Amino acid sequence: MKKSLIAALWLAVAAPLMVTSAQALQFAKAEDAIKYRQSAFQVIRAHFGALQPVIKGQVPYDKAAVAADVYVLDVVGQLPWKAFGPGTEGGNAKEEIWMDEDGFKKAQEKFQAALKNLTQAADSGDLAKLRAAVGETGASCKACHDSFRR
Repeated sequence: MKKSLIAALWLAVAAPLMVTSAQALQFAKAEDAIKYRQSAFQVIRAHFGALQPVIKGQVPYDKAAVAADVYVLDVVGQLPWKAFGPGTEGGNAKEEIWMDEDGFKKAQEKFQAALKNLTQAADSGDLAKLRAAVGETGASCKACHDSFRR
């Protein structure tokens, strides 16, 4: 657990520096790609999960805190996709990722569009818009998991 948290924190800090080089990612072993994408998804899950108490009204709405979590989601949400190249099968990924590349690409694009809407909603400071955008983003995650994750 401690190693996972450290890896997730490192990824959150290093992600902005890595986005520009994401096109050139290459992994020596499939296991490296699997660990990389799982770490990125762990960071996404943690920061998306941090929005849930706000959406449910369990904690007061803090625009700055929400914006910080959404920023991390926006940056880290760009990272895992390059770790699904040929020869990186395994982990929780279904074979459909490599058999239906177009469908997987569309799921990624839907997630990216939802993140863009989430960023706009967070910037607006409107809690109702934020709730709707969180719902849309969560739905895009669920759709991808239903089709492409074990």
